[in-house]
Amino acid sequence: MRKIDQLLAEYGISHTHPYNKLIHWICVPAIFFSIVGLIYSIPPGPVQGLDFLLGRFANWATFVLLIVLVYYWSISPPLTLGMFLFSALSLCLANFLAIVSPVPLWLISLLIFGIAWMFQFFGHKIEGKKPSFFKDIQFLLIGPAWLMHFIYKKIGLAY
Repeated sequence: MRKIDQLLAEYGISHTHPYNKLIHWICVPAIFFSIVGLIYSIPPGPVQGLDFLLGRFANWATFVLLIVLVYYWSISPPLTLGMFLFSALSLCLANFLAIVSPVPLWLISLLIFGIAWMFQFFGHKIEGKKPSFFKDIQFLLIGPAWLMHFIYKKIGLAY
């Protein structure tokens, strides 16, 4: 069995209740975005010239997402494309909010993060099982991939 299949199956064990699944479909992408937004909010620091090369996307979130995508590539190259698209969407939304929102991006992201995690834990209370990441921290990255694999299945793509 491929590593991605093992990880998705193990993650799925504690995500079988329909309400918990629904909560995850909303909150996992929200948490992913909120983390991108929080990291995006970190000032770039002494890195010079990156604004010239990458424009507004030259920030810590870009670099962290590249590392995350390398992880996804290591477990499933096809799934990486979907995660790349979702990562790019999250980065674009963070950039948009950083430009137009009167509320700081870090505050928006922090609120989304807190509220989404409250619902996640409520979903696991309904499920009657602990979140998978309590067993293995890498399941924090498997959650988004678990949702993406359902999208791939729905449209008939191999993951």
